[in-house]
Order: sequence, then structure tokens, then C-alpha cells
Amino acid sequence: MNKVKKLLAFSFCLFSFALFSACGSKNQTEKKVQQDSAPAKKIEASLVFNNLTLEQADEQGRPLWKVNAKRATYSQDKKKATIENPTGDLFQDGKLVLRVSATQGEVYEDSKKVFLKGQVVATETRNGLVLQGGELEWRPKEDRLIVRNNITGRHPQLQASAKEGQYVSRTQQMELLGQIVATSKDPALRMKTEHLFWNIPQQKVIGDRRMYIDRYRGNTVTDQVVGERSEVNLKTKTATLKQNVQLTSITPPIQITSNSVNWNLNTQVVVSDQPVSIWHRQEQVIVTASKGQVYLQQNVALLTGGAQGAASRNQAKLKANQVRWDIASQQLQAQGNVIYQQVNPPLSLTGSKGLGRLQDQTFVVTGGSDGGRVTTEFIP
Repeated sequence: MNKVKKLLAFSFCLFSFALFSACGSKNQTEKKVQQDSAPAKKIEASLVFNNLTLEQADEQGRPLWKVNAKRATYSQDKKKATIENPTGDLFQDGKLVLRVSATQGEVYEDSKKVFLKGQVVATETRNGLVLQGGELEWRPKEDRLIVRNNITGRHPQLQASAKEGQYVSRTQQMELLGQIVATSKDPALRMKTEHLFWNIPQQKVIGDRRMYIDRYRGNTVTDQVVGERSEVNLKTKTATLKQNVQLTSITPPIQITSNSVNWNLNTQVVVSDQPVSIWHRQEQVIVTASKGQVYLQQNVALLTGGAQGAASRNQAKLKANQVRWDIASQQLQAQGNVIYQQVNPPLSLTGSKGLGRLQDQTFVVTGGSDGGRVTTEFIP
């Protein structure tokens, strides 16, 4: 009996040891499988490919973008790829519009978006526009290219720099924002503002913020103009400015102020169809009217509609329907309801015509109310 009990006890211990060993071996095997599978998941989470081409098409099968990359790393859901040294083509309506390159970037499958950064260069294949910046984002559904972190644009029409910009591929229009400086060679202009639109096919630069424009001859500024709204037509070489416009000419030394100015940059003719004033900085003479034209090359101004002139030094004044001002000689020709007044000695004359210089108080008025000749000359 005792032998049987001992045999049963030994068998139970042997069975328990075997069972324990088996359980321990199973746990170790499972642990090893988990350890071995961890790198596999890690590799799957970041699939890496070298020297590959990434493409995306729209619902109609037309290409949206095609990007070549030296190296690409896919996210776990495979909806985003991080790429190195990308170069590629961007399409609009299935047609190539832009070629791009950068040091790195990201492409998104679901949003159909391309994001590039680091020494970004984008070249418009249709018009030769070259854009550079720190970041680029292509949104093909909007036909919109966004360039951030200090953009520069080069084109035969214009060169410009700004904080950021957006290019609409369908209309070939560039929108620039922040610290904008734009220069053109013909006409030779430099424009400064905070927001403008550049329509490349129409060759127009449009600003809806205060814009400063300098006109050059060689390296010398010959004229300066500022206004709240502006449009520069590079094809017709004209500039139209609205609201609080002030044009300063070096030669002749005058300042033109109005709420509407059209400036022909070729002929140097300034036209205003709204109340305008012209101030001669050296002679301290100002002439105003309902509208006027200034021929800067000929040194002549024509003013119509309630024209008035005044000399600051001696307070001589002139009123007439029309005034022709020879800016070089400072001679004023007045026509229609002419009134000339001076303070010292006091004098007031009326007539139909007038001729003279206000700053010298030498003025001749003719055509009195009785039809006779009225002539007055005062030499101080």
C-alpha cells in the first residue's frame, strides 16, 4: 500500500513538472512572437521607397499632380507621403501648368494636395513666371498655388517680392500680400503696397491698398505718386489712381492733388476729371479747378471749371472759368469771368480775359463789363 502511494505521489509530481514546463515554454514562445512582430509593425507603419514617382488624378482620370522623389516615407494609413528632393508637374484640367522643385515635401491622397518646403521653385509653363519661396501648397480643386515665407516672382513684365502670395492657374492672376515691392522695366516703375493683384495676360497691376509709385529715368526718381486705389497698365503704360492721390514731380517742381488721376507714363500727361489742385513748391503758387490736365514735358497746365489761383507770398488771387498756366514762366492766362485781387496796394479787377504773374502782382485784365479795355499793371 505504501509503495502504491509513493508511486502515485511521484507520478503526480512528474505530471505537475511537465505541465509547468509546458506552460512556461508556451509563455516564452508567445513573448518571443510578440517581440519578433514589433519590428514588422514598425516597418509597416513607415514604408520607405527610393527613387519613385507619385501621381494623383481627378474623378475624370485627368492628372492633378505628378511628383518624382529621391525618397518617400508613407504614413501608416498610406494617405500621406513625406518626400525628399521632390520635383514634379502640376496640372489644371489635365494640362501641365507648373513645374516645381523643393528640398522636401508632403503629398496627400484624400485631399489631393501637394505641400513643398525648402528652396521652393515653381515655373509657369505658359507665361514664364518663376516663383520662389519657403513653402508651397498646390490645391488643384481650387486651381490655386499658395507660396509662403517670403515669395519672389520673376517675369518679363514685372519682378515682385512679398511675404506671401497666391497664384490662380486658370486666370493666370497673382495675388501678393504683405511688404510688397514690385518693379517694371518698361515703364521704369517701383511700386510699394500691402496688397495687390497682378493679372499677367492683361498686363495689369491692381492695388486696393495705399500704393506708392516711383518713376525712374536711369537710377534717378523723376516722379512719385501715391493713392488709396490704383491700376497700372503695363501694356498701355498708364497709371490710374483714386482717393487721396498726390503726384509729386521733380521737373517741373509741382505737386498735383486730386481724388482721381490718370497718368500717361509715355507722354507724361496727367489728367484729372475731379477737383484738382496744383502747387508750385518753389514759387509758392497754387491753382485749383473742377478738373484739369498737366503736360509735364511741356510745363503747361490747363484747368477748367471754377479755376482759382493764389500766391502765398503776397496774397494775390485770381478767379476765372479757365486758366492756362505756363509753369516754366509762371504766366497765367485766364478766360471767362476773370477776377483779379491783391491786398497791398488793395485792388480788384474784373473782365473776360487776364494775363500775368501772381507772385509779382503784375496782371493785365481786359474786356470790362462796358465792353471797353481795362488794363492795370502794378510793379512793386
